[in-house]
Amino acid sequence: MSQIIRNGLWLSFFGAILLAWWMMYAMSVDMDLDWIGRPGPMGQAMADMDPRMPMDMPMARFGPLFVMWAVMMAAMMLPTMVPTLTTYERLMISADGTRAGWVGVLLGYFVVWVAFAALIAGVQLALLYGGVINMLGIAPVWLSAALLVAVGAFQFTRAKEVCHGVCHAPMTYFLGHWHTGFGGGLRMGLGLGAFCVVCCWGFMALGFVGGVMSLLWMGLATLLMIFEKLPDIGHHVIKPTGVLLISAGLVLAIL
Repeated sequence: MSQIIRNGLWLSFFGAILLAWWMMYAMSVDMDLDWIGRPGPMGQAMADMDPRMPMDMPMARFGPLFVMWAVMMAAMMLPTMVPTLTTYERLMISADGTRAGWVGVLLGYFVVWVAFAALIAGVQLALLYGGVINMLGIAPVWLSAALLVAVGAFQFTRAKEVCHGVCHAPMTYFLGHWHTGFGGGLRMGLGLGAFCVVCCWGFMALGFVGGVMSLLWMGLATLLMIFEKLPDIGHHVIKPTGVLLISAGLVLAIL
């Protein structure tokens, strides 16, 4: 019975990831965007709209934006949870972990990212009504260059190092903050999620460079965050990524 429950939870987990990616694809089609994020005729017309126009525009309202970002968090961040969840499984026998605790870890982690989705949706609205970005969430060249340099520079900070250390080695976090049951798992998931948000916020912010609905950006950012968590290479990709982002920002600023 325990094996059936385990398989069911893992299948549900991966099913949620696939559903989130399908929803993002469906949203991009509805907005007349290709997989890179480039708008077609209808998408371009939407991008040129003024958010203050007296008509219903979902991308100019907090609710739809929040839902979009929350689905995006599920699509991009849940795949990076696999090492953490498998680490918890290894502790289920030796440290009295439970399947309820496993679910709690997952839920706590996602709750933090949903909170971040609300925050970044608010930021997008502020930039939109401030005339900085367009309706598709695409930033001007100067802001795109600044974001690339800022996110690249963050790769070299102490905050990135500390938070990545927790995300990269969840076993150490579990051993130092172990709590049993669903409530204990939820508590640990909230803590892990907080470290992960600080570690990876910049990759989410880069969505404004090419458009927040760019499936290409989402895929690349997801792969990069997965690589950062891999045991053997995780620590070795952080600074090279920072160099690439800073270089891209400087080139964009010059051009």
